[in-house]
Amino acid sequence: MKKKMQNMTYILQCSDGTLYTGWTNNIQKRLAAHNAGKGSKYTRSRTPVRLVYLEPFDTKQEAMKRELQIKRLTRKEKLALCQNWI
Repeated sequence: MKKKMQNMTYILQCSDGTLYTGWTNNIQKRLAAHNAGKGSKYTRSRTPVRLVYLEPFDTKQEAMKRELQIKRLTRKEKLALCQNWI
């Protein structure tokens, strides 16, 4: 039986202090890809990145919806969200 992957929305802090929001179903693999310069165009030149927020969801759709909600927040609101997680 195949193990069900967990869908997650995450926020990374880039080496230049900026924040990047995304979603994945394998956070370890995705974080490694970001730090290898293969995760996204935005993070490619801003490595290393570190995980500062993670929120699990049952479905891909929920994780993607939350990603969009977070992307609409101000930087101050995103930092407050991360402070509550750390």
